[in-house]
Amino acid sequence: QVQLVESGGGSVQTGGSLRLSCVMIGYTFSSGSMVWFRQVPGKKRDGVAAIDKDGKTSYADSVKGRFTISHDNAKNTLYLQMNSLKPEDTAMYYCAASPLGGNAIQALEVPLVNYWGQGTQVTVSS
Repeated sequence: QVQLVESGGGSVQTGGSLRLSCVMIGYTFSSGSMVWFRQVPGKKRDGVAAIDKDGKTSYADSVKGRFTISHDNAKNTLYLQMNSLKPEDTAMYYCAASPLGGNAIQALEVPLVNYWGQGTQVTVSS
């Protein structure tokens, strides 16, 4: 059974940093992409960063230059380093596995998610 377990969320002030982690249990990242999404109440879930099996990355325009996605094969863990956080980054963040989602660019443009994590809340105050 596949489980994606996120952690690292919390409350920070504008300009602060957080690092989200997603431990992948029962899943080996060997195809497609891994994606971080975020969602605020009443709005759809949006992809913010993706990494494919070749290590290529893609980012939503709203987070480019501030967020960095990475993957540690030895720990089977996905990360999202978030710097220069803004109040508009406040959301529930979800880790997702997209084995059929193609490369990182494709995974963000047309999400095809097979597995979701439970989410971790990020709150940025002004």
